[in-house]
Amino acid sequence: MDTPGSQLDLASGGSTPGRAAHGAEGQNPFVGVHFTCCDIYARVYRNHKQDAYAGNCPKCAKPIRLKIGAGGTSSRFFTAS
Repeated sequence: MDTPGSQLDLASGGSTPGRAAHGAEGQNPFVGVHFTCCDIYARVYRNHKQDAYAGNCPKCAKPIRLKIGAGGTSSRFFTAS
């Protein structure tokens, strides 16, 4: 299904369990991601199912998907490599 090199390793600075981001009423929640592949920062928003944050590197289009679930992290900034 996935080809070698098509997945990104994620690192987070925090380890507090909880939800990853909380948006204000009527706003689409997001997390910040530093894509080391192209040394660029971007916001990654929740998908339509509200079960993950999904997006792509703005320069090379590498995909990223961060699942939302119990026992997660409250961190809002991540590094994808």
